[in-house]
Amino acid sequence: MVKWVVKKGKFYFPSKEMKKIAFVKNEKIYKEAGENPIKFWEKLAREGISWFKTWKKTYVEKPPYFKWFVGGKLNASYNCLDRHINTWRKNKIAIIWEPDIPNEKNRILSYYDLYREVNRFANALRELGVKKGDRVTIYLPMIPEIQISMLACARIGAIHSVVFSAFSPNALKTRILDAESKVLITADGYYRRGKLINLKQSADEAIEGTSIEKVVVVKRASNEINMKEGRDFWYDEIIKKSKNYCKPEIIDSEDVLFILYSSGTTGKPKAIVHTTGGYLVQAYWTAKWNFDLHDEDIFWCTSDLGWITGHTYVCYGPFLNGTTILMHESVPDYPQPDRWWEIIEKYGVTIFYTAPTAIRMLMKYGDEWVKKHDLSSLRILGSVGEPVDKDAWLWYFNVVGNGRCPIIDTWWQTETGGNLINALPGIGPFIPTVAGRAFPGTRASVLDEKGKPVKEGERGSLVLLPPFSPGMLRGLWKDEKRYIETYWSKYGNRIYYTGDGALIENGFIKITGREDDVLKVAGHRLANAEIEDAINRHKDVIESAVIGMPDPIKGEVPLALVILRKDVTPNEQLTNELIKLVEKEIGPIARPAKIIYVDDLPKTRSGKIMRRILKRLIKKEDLGDLSTLANPECVEKLKEILVSQNL
Repeated sequence: MVKWVVKKGKFYFPSKEMKKIAFVKNEKIYKEAGENPIKFWEKLAREGISWFKTWKKTYVEKPPYFKWFVGGKLNASYNCLDRHINTWRKNKIAIIWEPDIPNEKNRILSYYDLYREVNRFANALRELGVKKGDRVTIYLPMIPEIQISMLACARIGAIHSVVFSAFSPNALKTRILDAESKVLITADGYYRRGKLINLKQSADEAIEGTSIEKVVVVKRASNEINMKEGRDFWYDEIIKKSKNYCKPEIIDSEDVLFILYSSGTTGKPKAIVHTTGGYLVQAYWTAKWNFDLHDEDIFWCTSDLGWITGHTYVCYGPFLNGTTILMHESVPDYPQPDRWWEIIEKYGVTIFYTAPTAIRMLMKYGDEWVKKHDLSSLRILGSVGEPVDKDAWLWYFNVVGNGRCPIIDTWWQTETGGNLINALPGIGPFIPTVAGRAFPGTRASVLDEKGKPVKEGERGSLVLLPPFSPGMLRGLWKDEKRYIETYWSKYGNRIYYTGDGALIENGFIKITGREDDVLKVAGHRLANAEIEDAINRHKDVIESAVIGMPDPIKGEVPLALVILRKDVTPNEQLTNELIKLVEKEIGPIARPAKIIYVDDLPKTRSGKIMRRILKRLIKKEDLGDLSTLANPECVEKLKEILVSQNL
């Protein structure tokens, strides 16, 4: 059996076999790229992406704004599809789709199939009145039509906004209103754990009173739905009438490719803006190098397309590289805990990229479910979404990868557009719980409160330094003030504040978790304030505070501390009403794991709730300085309540 990894003390390094095939195998690349990052990315842009017109200037920075490949012209859809069609990859498999229900027929699309479908749908969108710069909201489950929709929008220069299909109608509506989308693409329904989900019903509820003029409906489940004449159109009917070729729009490098909503520290989601040229360059090279993508690989990233991981590593990154991707409609443990291992064996998946939440969930079922299957096709494992704990890392490495596969533990954000801190497969080292080094050509640091680099082993704030990577956000949609306050206020307008804590361990970066008021539930970012806003809408609620409570599977789950009106007595019915309110406003993913009723919450003299104190109470950490609290006496009462709740 080929060994891809060798162990040296606490570290793991690529073996000779791995180094032999890896695209990047010499760590000199970090020094070379670091000496002139702009020149480095310029070279990569020429080699990896097809341009209709070369740029005039590679990098321009006017803090806190920056641009890449200024004046360059290209098209994302062309780069993902057209340039493969005139090569042997024309008939190569692009997508393998595995349904929720095991005995249902799978779907396999070649690059030529995908190319024709995207062209037809792009023409259909134009017929519906979609023009360059228009926003199109995509509310689809994990079916190939989601990538088809994204690439069709990119082909005609429309800006896509993908919304996670498990989000509630209210959450969808908020995002449609903010983007001012004119077309919604959705499906009749889909399956999850064998259960039919009526997605069109949620879409119908969401679009009332919005800018949506047309709705395109993909027939996935053939369930009974309402179709409004003149507004709603069946996807398969409109593409039948469309021509097979749609000339790709010529797009400027800094034209917006997509906006994607991410939770922030206020109740309103942030609409993160990614432009075309820089994002594609970064997506291409991070996919190629971090996962060592070769033509024979089958790459399975388990992320939903509703998140940035799905955008970059289930769509743009792999398709730019001409890679075969696998996508699965549903969950890892239905109908049995070995569903994912069965799929890996069935298709011979070579690269598997998932979240620590999923690893921990499958780990709890035991090794026997993994060992029932031949996973020898695997050669690289990846982790994404949150820091992976040591037990999960070692189980993933030893049981799933059989001690052979390097684990690429990636740090990045919706805002960064692609992986920015990890070990490269051909270089390493692969260290449990440690992310690694900044991707070649990018600069990261860990700073203390005064903006000075921390010493080895000390905690600080993770920041990114200029020149900023090409794929990073260019702003927040229609919200310049929030963009500056969120990312560029803590250390000034030339240091990007990530909101994550980190430390340096053996010279490498270890992520310690979020510093701001954002939860990471199963790898998904949720704003504390957004959940609080939903709870506070209940007529009996005065105020609430939501914090993350450690969870062995999901990493953390929402814990809500709620202050009620004085004439209201807590009861089970009220608790259920609050949980349902959160599910309605945001979705099941934001459901509080526990609701605790309290009389007071720790606040500053200006009235701001000190979630930091609440977090430390839950984690049983030192509370630090309480002198800034207006009501320090409430802390002891909260301690007693938490103890009584076994927290």
